[in-house]
Amino acid sequence: MIAILKHKYMVMLTISAITLQSCFVAKDYKQPELIETQNLFRTDELPTDSVSMADVSWKTLFTDAYLNQYIDEGLQNNMDIRIAIQQILSAEAYLKQGKAGYFPTLNGNATVNRSYISGNGQQGAILSSLGTDHIDQFELSGTLSWEADIWGKMRSNKRAYQAGYLQSVAAHQAVKTQLVSSIAATYYQLLALDAQLAITKQTIATRETSVETIKALKDAGQVTQVAVDQNIAQYNNAKSLQVDLETAIFRTENALSILLGKAPQHFERSAIDMQSIETNLKLGVPAMLLSNRPDVIAAEYGLIQSFELTNVARSQFYPSLKLTASSGFQSLDFDNLFDANSLFANLVGGLTQPVFNQRKIKTQYEVSKAQQEQALLRFKKSLLVAGNEVSNALFAYHAETQKFEYRQNEVEALRNAESNSEELLKNGYANYLDLLTARQSALNAELNVIDSKLQQLLTVVNLYEALGGGWK
Repeated sequence: MIAILKHKYMVMLTISAITLQSCFVAKDYKQPELIETQNLFRTDELPTDSVSMADVSWKTLFTDAYLNQYIDEGLQNNMDIRIAIQQILSAEAYLKQGKAGYFPTLNGNATVNRSYISGNGQQGAILSSLGTDHIDQFELSGTLSWEADIWGKMRSNKRAYQAGYLQSVAAHQAVKTQLVSSIAATYYQLLALDAQLAITKQTIATRETSVETIKALKDAGQVTQVAVDQNIAQYNNAKSLQVDLETAIFRTENALSILLGKAPQHFERSAIDMQSIETNLKLGVPAMLLSNRPDVIAAEYGLIQSFELTNVARSQFYPSLKLTASSGFQSLDFDNLFDANSLFANLVGGLTQPVFNQRKIKTQYEVSKAQQEQALLRFKKSLLVAGNEVSNALFAYHAETQKFEYRQNEVEALRNAESNSEELLKNGYANYLDLLTARQSALNAELNVIDSKLQQLLTVVNLYEALGGGWK
């Protein structure tokens, strides 16, 4: 009869749990409507492409074999990448914990208890008559506890952990995007410095010859010692520029070493004149940033996590149903511990409704709502920042493309001026200051052409990163 009542009791509690479990108060997440996606790119040519440049693999975008090799090494060895992977593993552990939230908990218990009772008390007198002054009790038991997910608290907790995990994955993707961009930018800077160093060395050789020429002109009485001194100064100026460029190359190689997770060293590389990016600069529609930009994706998962935690906080206002069952062996004599008469069992089921708890639940709910609003604002801000970066990179690319053409024309004109000034000086028709000015302007212009070429490459890299490329 007792067994039948126990079974009925269990059935009633189970049916109640299943019935109440359908009464979710947790809401489902819906992506907010974002007017921020409109006119994000600030361009007269509104993008309508269904394909974005971000969908192109970095292996296709960059055609330099050395660069591709370094990017591959960086993705394998970079310290930030490895830290991000460990963060993913941590989030994955929490995700597993969230999935296990529906399961019951089971605890084992093994105790030995000895109690000494006052000899002047009633129980003590009984024990004295039995020839002992203490009681021993041995117990070996297990406790099974399960909470019904009546209001969707466990479901929301699971989804919050899942969002946290996906956020860590997106953060890892963001690190990859930044790393690919940083390696490419640093590599291109090295190529530009190499080219500027080569031009500077050529200039030094030319100016060394010019010093000898101006000395000969002085001996011929065509110029003064001032002209010789000015040429020597200009020669040494070029030599000091060479030192600066070699120092910059050394430091840039060290910076690339850190990106690749390697000890400082020299890196083989090609030339900046060999660089070309043939991929069409397709932006895609602004809404594609929601699926391409890892930081935007991570920000939305942060919003989802905050939303689900608000669900959890809301569910705390409602009663919780817990079922607890314990069973095992209990005996005053260890020799009889595993006898059938030592068996015991307890079954407890109950609803717990919070009534007064020093406003902790309400405070937690209000805080979670505020945190959810913060996450929403961070999500919107990440989208605005993404649009701003795309706009800047696109505008800079068009600007540098125009500037490069003007720089080339400037170099050609100044080289002609230098050549003509040198010829006129030899024939006594020009002032040596005209030649010095023409030489310095020509050198600066050649260095600027290389810098302009570098900026062209960097704006493409920046646009690629701004659109969310590099992690796929």
